[in-house]
Amino acid sequence: MTQPTTVDIFSPTFKANPYPTYVSLRDNQPICRIITPEGQPLWLITRYEDCLAVLKDDRFVKNVRAMLTPEQAAQFPPMPEALKPLSANMLDMDGASHDRLRSLVHKAFTPRLIEKMQGRIQTIADTLLDKAQARGEMEFMTDFAFPLPITVIGEMLGIPSDVYQQFREWTNALLNTGLTENVEHLLPVVQAFIDYLRELFEQRRQQPADDLISALIRAEESGDTLSEDELLAMVFILIVAGHETTVNLIGNGTLALLQNPDQLALLRRDPSLIKSAMEELLRFCGPLETATERYASTDIAIGGEIIPQGEMVLVGLASANRDPRQFENPEVLDITRQNNRHIAFGQGVHYCVGAPLARLETQIAFTTLLRRLPNLALNADSEAIAWRPSFVIRGLERLPVKF
Repeated sequence: MTQPTTVDIFSPTFKANPYPTYVSLRDNQPICRIITPEGQPLWLITRYEDCLAVLKDDRFVKNVRAMLTPEQAAQFPPMPEALKPLSANMLDMDGASHDRLRSLVHKAFTPRLIEKMQGRIQTIADTLLDKAQARGEMEFMTDFAFPLPITVIGEMLGIPSDVYQQFREWTNALLNTGLTENVEHLLPVVQAFIDYLRELFEQRRQQPADDLISALIRAEESGDTLSEDELLAMVFILIVAGHETTVNLIGNGTLALLQNPDQLALLRRDPSLIKSAMEELLRFCGPLETATERYASTDIAIGGEIIPQGEMVLVGLASANRDPRQFENPEVLDITRQNNRHIAFGQGVHYCVGAPLARLETQIAFTTLLRRLPNLALNADSEAIAWRPSFVIRGLERLPVKF
């Protein structure tokens, strides 16, 4: 077996600019075995072709506990009781269990419903910029990138706006924790999140509304294979995944455009390029560093390596999307790029169900920013930009801008 790499993919230095490391790994160790700071082995996949193969291979499973031998299960850390209700989510399931839950979400994310959201998304974007414009500056993540998508998914679900900031704090605490880090310190956060949602569900059972939570409750009560824990896990995932991807795409994309003024100027001159620009930003600086973890259900050969049964695999989306074997001049931001087959939203059965909504929100966000803030510029040195410590998420903590 390959010896573990000494590359520290969990350091702030790596997080600030991982791309030179990805170049080295793709060339020299594309199937890279790493020992985490907590002592757990994982495999980081960095070439586009290999990443695509893992994402489409159902031998790489999400529910590791379902395929452990009794001996392995005895050594596997027990799941804390507080986390068990959230484990019934489609991101952590395989096969028919995953497909059943995903089909329910598809009912909420139909193309027609998303198209109907366009006017409301535009209103939210304009309202946020109305508040900021008079000041001449803003902390972009707090004042625009976060409130736009959390308001959209919050209104779809039927969640009151006065808890959006609390959701941001809960979500940050959960996502900024290491992949294999001890989660005991998160249990109060998880419990508070669960308690809030259970109370909200009870309110909706007493007073149904025209929102997604009420619709999911009706599905549960009609016997549509949605248990109480599945309802809880479903709404939890929709809240977290329903805004995080878009928050980070808007933030990362804005920073990339400001750091590439020729591309920013081109998009200002020709707003019709917005769709290809958005796909290029997804490729160049997508919102996820890696896909969520998978596990080898058996010993699996890939790229000349054998990944042992039960070991964790991370698909390096950010690396794959800059692989020169797939993309010409991958380190260059080119908003006119054609045939842009990036995998920023994943691939296969776990492809991001909210991708159409994220695309719509991001298109509106960028076109509104370009139209209303023609002098948008960074209000800090690029070196001062801080990235969130989460390994799965690629997103900014702060982005000061002026206009």
